[in-house]
Amino acid sequence: MALAVATVGVVGTLGAALLTQSRADRTKRLELQALARQQGEEREHAERVRRAELAAARGRERHELRRACCVALNTAARQYQTAQVNLCHALRDGPEVEDCAQRLDERRAAHREACAEAQLILPTAVLVSAGAASRQLNSGYGTLRKFLAAVPVDAGTLDAFDPEVRKAWTLLADMRQEMRRDLGVDDTLG
Repeated sequence: MALAVATVGVVGTLGAALLTQSRADRTKRLELQALARQQGEEREHAERVRRAELAAARGRERHELRRACCVALNTAARQYQTAQVNLCHALRDGPEVEDCAQRLDERRAAHREACAEAQLILPTAVLVSAGAASRQLNSGYGTLRKFLAAVPVDAGTLDAFDPEVRKAWTLLADMRQEMRRDLGVDDTLG
């Protein structure tokens, strides 16, 4: 009997050690699984943050590209219109007609280039407005070219060009407003 008690005691002690080791192994395995899960979640979170930062950077780049394109188009259109007005004044006064006609052609080419770039970058709403302004500017260009073919031009004929100028300025203002809306600029800044 003493042998049986001793055997049970030894088996119990060994069993307890094995059970303790088994539980320790299981706990360690669960800790490692939890750590692996946590590291996986952290990697996924880091990847989501990286993608979000990349998307934000791309958004900023697209916005900056649209802004630069709007600035270029607005500048080219205003210079085209100003060259038309300058040529009209030169036709009234006479001395610098050739220089003004040459600058008008240069401004027209710059405007066409800015429009071509805008067609690839700007949204439809801005392009519609820019297209209306461009058509008016080109109409004014055609009118001035007819005036150049008929030099000298009488003042009454040149006065008939004033409504075209006013319409062009209005359409340019509309274009700028659409650009500002697209860029998210405060409308109160004018």
